[in-house]
Amino acid sequence: MTVSLRLGPLLRHVGTSTATVWVETDAPCDVRIRVEGGITALAPTFTIHGHHYAVCEIDGLPSGAVLPYEVFLDQDRVWPEPDCPLPPSVVRTMDEDAPTRLLYGSCRTPTGDSPEGLIRYGPDMLRATARRLANEEVEGNLALLLIGDQVYADQVQESMRAFLRRIREQERDGSPVDEVVHYDEYAELYRQAWSDPQVRWLLSTVPTLMVFDDHDIRDDWNTSAAWRRSMDEHPWWRTRVTSGLGAYWVYQHVGNLSPRARAQDPVWAALREHRDHGTDAGPTIDAFARRAHEEPSSYRWSHRYDVGAVRVLVADTRCGRALGEGDPMDGSRSILGPLGHDWLDEHLTGGPEHVIVASTVPVLLPPSVHHLEAWNEAVCGGAWGSLARGLGERLRQALDLEHWGAFQYSFHRVAEAVLEVACGERGPAPATVLFLSGDVHFSYWARARARSGVTTSRVTQLVSSALCNQLPVDFRRAAALSASRPFHLAGAILARLAGVRRGPLRWRTAEPPYFGNTIGEVEFDGRGARARWYHCARGGDDALPEVRRTVDL
Repeated sequence: MTVSLRLGPLLRHVGTSTATVWVETDAPCDVRIRVEGGITALAPTFTIHGHHYAVCEIDGLPSGAVLPYEVFLDQDRVWPEPDCPLPPSVVRTMDEDAPTRLLYGSCRTPTGDSPEGLIRYGPDMLRATARRLANEEVEGNLALLLIGDQVYADQVQESMRAFLRRIREQERDGSPVDEVVHYDEYAELYRQAWSDPQVRWLLSTVPTLMVFDDHDIRDDWNTSAAWRRSMDEHPWWRTRVTSGLGAYWVYQHVGNLSPRARAQDPVWAALREHRDHGTDAGPTIDAFARRAHEEPSSYRWSHRYDVGAVRVLVADTRCGRALGEGDPMDGSRSILGPLGHDWLDEHLTGGPEHVIVASTVPVLLPPSVHHLEAWNEAVCGGAWGSLARGLGERLRQALDLEHWGAFQYSFHRVAEAVLEVACGERGPAPATVLFLSGDVHFSYWARARARSGVTTSRVTQLVSSALCNQLPVDFRRAAALSASRPFHLAGAILARLAGVRRGPLRWRTAEPPYFGNTIGEVEFDGRGARARWYHCARGGDDALPEVRRTVDL
C-alpha cells in the first residue's frame, strides 16, 4: 500500500546546524528527509488515536544554509509534489552573524480567499506572505511566529461544520454540533487550516514557532475561576480541553522544541516508547493533557528561541494561568502562573542585542482598555463590595476583559522586570525590548517609558492582528472609541476609584488602530531594529502584500 502525506511537511525549530521537519501521514511508515548535499534524516512514525506522525531531526547542516529538501515515505518521494508552481521547499539554518527578520501574526480563519471569505474575513495574509516570499530573495535569518488562534475550534467554517455533522450523526454523544470536541475532529481542523497549497508551501520552507491562544481551545479560555466553573458543568468540556491540549502538543508544541529540549521532554520520551513497541499513544497523550489542564504547574508550554543576537521568549498566557479570586495583587491570580513567571524571570535578562517577549495578548493595550480591565479585576476581587462582584464577573466575560491589564500582579511583575533589563540591572542592556502580540484583531504600536527614571533600552509594544479575521464594522467603531482620550481619562478615574495601583510603565498608542488584516515583520541588524506591517489592498490568488507602515524602533 502506498503511504501519503496527510499534512506537512512543516519546517519547525531550526538552529545553526539542525532543523526539524514535522509530517502527518495516512499510515505507519518510515519518513526520510533528504537535503541537497547528501544529508539525510530518518524517523519512523508514531501513532496517536489512529493518526500517524513523524518528527525528523536533521543534523550536521552548515550554518546560514538554504538547502532544498525532499520527503520520502518508505521508498516513495512525496514532496515536492509534481508540477508544483512554487519554488522548492528549503531548510534554512541560522547564521549568528546575519541580520534577522521575524514575521508574526495571529488569528487566522482559513477561507482560501473565496469571494465570501474576502467579504467577511478579508484577505488571508498567510497566503499573501507565501506569494511574497516565493517571489523575493530572502537574505539572512528568517522565522515566523504564529502567536495564537492558529485554529478556531469554536467558530468553524462550513467545511468543518459538514465534517462535524457527519460525526455527530454517528456518535450522538451530546457534544455541540458546531464546535470541535474530540481528537479526530482536531486532526481534521488542523488539516483544513494547513492544507491550502500556498500556506503548506510557506510552512514547509520558513522556520515556524507557535503558541496557543483561547480559540485553539475555546473563546475566553481561562478568563477566570468563574469561567472555569461554568465550563466544568458541560459534560463534553473535559473531553474538549483534553483533546485540544493533546492535539496542540502534537501539531504545534513539539515542533517548537530544539532536539535537546525534545530529548528531555517526558511526553516525547513516552511517545518514543509507544513508537518502539508499536502501540497507540492516544491514552498517554490524553492523560498528559488532562493533567496539564488540571495542574498547570505540571508542564511548561513557554519556550525560548535565540536567533543570533535576538532572544525570543514565547510565553504561555493561557494554560498556565492562576485564577485565584482574592486580592488582585497577592499573586493568587496571574496570567502566567507561578511556573510561567519564574521561567520568564530566568530568561528575561540582558546580554542579547534585542529581547522579545511574544505574548498572544498585548501587554500594553490602549491605555483606556488597560484601565478598564484593571478596574474590573479590582471590582471582581471585592474592591466595591460583594454586591458588585457578580456584576463585575458578568462584565468581564461579556467584554473579554482578560488581557494583562486584568492581571495586575502579572503586569506589575513583568513591567518591573522589563525595566530592570532596560536599565542594565540584569546584564548589559539590549538595544530594544519588544512585546510582540496579536489577539485583538487590530494593529498598532506603542512606545513605553519608565514612570520614573531613564532606561537605556527602547521598550515597545508591537501588535499585528488578524492574519485573516477582520473585525465587523460595529466592533471596529467600538475599538476605535476605546482608544480615544476621553475613554482613557474615564478608565483612569475608574481604576483609581477602585484602588488600582499605578504601574511602573507609561505608554500611549502612536496612531489610531488599523483594522485590516496584517502580518507584522521586525528586522534586526546590529543594534538597529525596524518594524513593518504588511496588508493587502485586495484579495485573490495573485494579490501581493504591500507595506502599510514602517517604524524605526
